[in-house]
Amino acid sequence: MQDYAPPPDLLADRIILVTGAGEGVGHAVALACARHGATVVLSGFDETRLEALYDQIETDGCPQPASLPLDLDTADEQLYLGVATTLGDEFGRLDGLVHTAAYAPFLSRIDDYDANEWDRVLRINLTAPFLLTQACMPLLRAAKEASVVFTADRVGRRALAYWGAFAAAKFGIEALMQTLAEETRDSTAIRVNSLDPGILRTAQRRQLYPGEDPNTLPTVDTAAPGYLWLLGPDSRGTTGQALDLSSVAAAAGGPV
Repeated sequence: MQDYAPPPDLLADRIILVTGAGEGVGHAVALACARHGATVVLSGFDETRLEALYDQIETDGCPQPASLPLDLDTADEQLYLGVATTLGDEFGRLDGLVHTAAYAPFLSRIDDYDANEWDRVLRINLTAPFLLTQACMPLLRAAKEASVVFTADRVGRRALAYWGAFAAAKFGIEALMQTLAEETRDSTAIRVNSLDPGILRTAQRRQLYPGEDPNTLPTVDTAAPGYLWLLGPDSRGTTGQALDLSSVAAAAGGPV
């Protein structure tokens, strides 16, 4: 969405929580949100990476972010409720919630898929977004308008061999998105959508496809405008949609 040019103050005065902010798509989205005026709550399991991003945002002169180290593999319901309480005490509301954290350890046929890893993949990619979103619903309702963006994947819309639990989790994300969108459509100002950013140059992609030349893939920065559009006022009225960068570009009036 290189032709989508949101104003610098697109997200001014908005509080936006981004999971998986330490690297990849989450890093790009968090930085883009901060550079467009948002106060970003940076969430991830690697505190060192969060600290580096925090410093970068401050160096850029953006609104001071907040850091929220969170291990989605071990967090339970009470921890998520505690997170929401902390955010409520600090900010009083949440204008945006972006789920970009992802975990796909390997490609394996179903015959050989390790049961413990199956549980872990579902926990990080599906159960954790559910629990965090559920805990944050009062904060999202407290905002004048709020946007929840679940990061989708092509294998969560049309499964491919060997993607196992990750595909199952991403199919679940689409169902979660649609269900929440239907439940909030007529009674709140919350909009809920999913966005597939496409195949990008990420560490996870390199791990799963070591023989692939990463330089042939788009960088994570190319996905950020799609998230900005969904988080900002330009996407008012859009909810319950399973989007990719092309469909967002069409709605935003510019080519990818």
